[in-house]
Amino acid sequence: MADSAAPAPRPTRRVVVAEDEALIRLDLVEMLREEGYDVVGEAGDGEQAVALAKELDPDLVVLDVKMPVMDGLSAAEAIGAGGGPACVMLTAFSQAELVERARDAGAMAYVVKPFTKADLLPAMEIALSRHAEMRALESEVADLTERFETRKRIDRAKGELMKRLGLSEPEAFRWIQKTSMDRRLSMREVADAVVSGMSTPKH
Repeated sequence: MADSAAPAPRPTRRVVVAEDEALIRLDLVEMLREEGYDVVGEAGDGEQAVALAKELDPDLVVLDVKMPVMDGLSAAEAIGAGGGPACVMLTAFSQAELVERARDAGAMAYVVKPFTKADLLPAMEIALSRHAEMRALESEVADLTERFETRKRIDRAKGELMKRLGLSEPEAFRWIQKTSMDRRLSMREVADAVVSGMSTPKH
């Protein structure tokens, strides 16, 4: 279904879809392919998703939270621990503790069912952008515990910058990254300064 008036295509993202309900999985795959994503693998349980993430090295894995053999959160943890791709969680619930656990598991974004294309696609782009942030953090902070703490502080600082300057999330991260390079500080030091109000951001 090529459309001559379609905008220039973005780089093709390779995706693995993991969802135990076959019909939902089918819909998801179709939705993503229509939007130009390359669905390189499909899984019906978490264990299979982890194996496909290792084997196919996609850019992104879309995981349902509730799956047999291994649930989506455990699968996201396993994928993240191996330095794998970005993960987006699909969930029928939106409880704060589940979202918190998803973040701790390394999921970069989550979408609550029932969802539409308008819910899923921005979440996928956010996940890819956050995953790139994590890679940047890995090169700055070697220790895993330290990295999680740094990430939490950077998330808080991004929130402040988005509020104060009206930046998008990726722009807020780039602001922190650039300031850290300009001032020869770590990203964590910049984030702490933003949160404590010591650093008044300027455009």
